[in-house]
Amino acid sequence: MQRDIRILSNVDAIAKRAAQEFVQSATSAVSERDAFTVALSGGSTPKALYSLLVNDAAMRAQLPWDKMYFYFGDERSVGPDHPDSNFRMATETMLSKVPVKPEQIFRTKGEYKDTEKAAQEYEQALRASFKIGEGQFPRFDLVLLGMGNEGHTASLFPGTRALHETKRLVARNWVGKLYTNRITLTAPAINNAARVIFMITGADKALALKGVLEGPYEPEQLPAQMIQPSSGQLLWLVDTIAGGMLSIGIRE
Repeated sequence: MQRDIRILSNVDAIAKRAAQEFVQSATSAVSERDAFTVALSGGSTPKALYSLLVNDAAMRAQLPWDKMYFYFGDERSVGPDHPDSNFRMATETMLSKVPVKPEQIFRTKGEYKDTEKAAQEYEQALRASFKIGEGQFPRFDLVLLGMGNEGHTASLFPGTRALHETKRLVARNWVGKLYTNRITLTAPAINNAARVIFMITGADKALALKGVLEGPYEPEQLPAQMIQPSSGQLLWLVDTIAGGMLSIGIRE
C-alpha cells in the first residue's frame, strides 16, 4: 500500500486537488475498462469537490459521465429526501446536474425501517453490478472518505460491531452515541479499492488525525486506521489546521 499525506491550505485547495485525482482516476478507468466506479462520501468537504466537478467547465468536460457509476460509502437511516441523506446531498450538488442515468446511481434504501434488509439489498446490488460472487469484494476505482473528530470513517465508528466484519461488503451498524443505525461499506470492501482519498478539514480533527497517522495501531479506538488498501493507493488530503499536529506529510 502506498500512503501519501498532503497538507494543503484550505478546503478549496483540497477540493481542487481531489477533483484532479477524480478526473485522472475516471479517465484512466474508462480507457482501461470502459467504466469508472466511485463510492461517494457525505460531508462538507466532498460537497465542495462535487460542486467543483460540476461548475468547473474544464473538469466537467473531461469527465466521461455516461460511463461513470456512483455508489455510497455509507448512509444514514433516513429517506432520500431527508436533509441528512448523503444521497440527497450528492444528488443536489452533482448528480442532478450532469448527464447520468438513474441506472448509473446505486443508493442505499435508508428509509427502510429494517436497516439489516437495506444493508443486504445494497450488498446484493454491489455484487450484481460488479459481477462478483460470495467471498469476493468489489474493486472500486475510487473511494472518497472523510473522518470524524473521534476517528470514525464511513459509518465505521469506534467500538462498533461492523469493525469486526470480514466477509460482508455492507453492514448495518448500531452507533450507540448517536442512537441510530447506519449502513456502511465494510473495511475489507473499502480496502479492495484501487484508490482511496481521505479529505479532512478543521481544528477538531487534528488530534484524532495525529493518532490515526502517527499513533499505535488501535483501530477499535480509531477506525480510520483500518483503511489500508491491499493493492491500491491511499491519499490523505488535509488542511493546515487539521494537519497542524502532524510531524509527517508533504506541505503543498
